[in-house]
Amino acid sequence: MLEEVKTSVTRLIALYEMEKERADALSLKLSESEEQNRQYKEQITELNLKIDNLALSNAFTACGDNVQAKERVEKLIKEIDKCIKLLQN
Repeated sequence: MLEEVKTSVTRLIALYEMEKERADALSLKLSESEEQNRQYKEQITELNLKIDNLALSNAFTACGDNVQAKERVEKLIKEIDKCIKLLQN
């Protein structure tokens, strides 16, 4: 009877160790997936910003060339900066 208990305890310990390793592996995989998800979200944000910038640039390009459009955008940015400074004062 004592031998059966030892065998059962040994088997339970082995099962516990296997489940612990499985849980550790899943935890690591979850952490990696969360990090990858964070990186994808950052990439999406950056790409959306680029899309917005391109759309704005294309809106100005429709009536001229790229150089003129870039100059107009820079002028608008300067005007916006001036307005922000006035609002802060």
